[in-house]
Amino acid sequence: MAGLPSAQAHMNSGTTAEPGPRPFAHFAGDPSPPTPLRAAITAATRRAEPERVAALIDAARLPASEAAAVQSLAADLARRLRSRRTGAGREGLVQGLVQEFSLSSQEGVALMCLAEALLRIPDTATRDALIRDKIGDADWESHLGRSRSLFVNAATWGLLLTASWSRRTRSGASPAPWRAWLHAAASR
Repeated sequence: MAGLPSAQAHMNSGTTAEPGPRPFAHFAGDPSPPTPLRAAITAATRRAEPERVAALIDAARLPASEAAAVQSLAADLARRLRSRRTGAGREGLVQGLVQEFSLSSQEGVALMCLAEALLRIPDTATRDALIRDKIGDADWESHLGRSRSLFVNAATWGLLLTASWSRRTRSGASPAPWRAWLHAAASR
């Protein structure tokens, strides 16, 4: 290729090499300095968790006046939600379940644990084991007929039947004889 300088001649000339073609350079633009938040995030990358959590706890504390206002608002919201006895649509159905299976009961805690954990459990076998563990040990029978809501009572029956099935399968009994099992569970 006559007329083109060799790479060696260019390197020896003392000039810096021109960058090669940059077809996407117009997308990149000039990098701007990071914002303070981005710099803090970058600085916090791969730090030990105990060190970071201690700093975050301190940063999350509210001043006493704001903490009191938040506490008051939370208490007011909880009081108003608990005082609402009737609801329409889906909100009423969920509200009925929350009132029947409150977090002050073993059954309410079991349902909350299930709702939270089932979102994160990827495999069916682990989900089934968790359901057997949480549903099978609760006293669902004590909730039968306590609500005026047909939906809540039907859900309670479903939970009672699931618990009964769960206890049978844990004890090694075969769930195959469905009629006898359903009859025994329904005759309670």
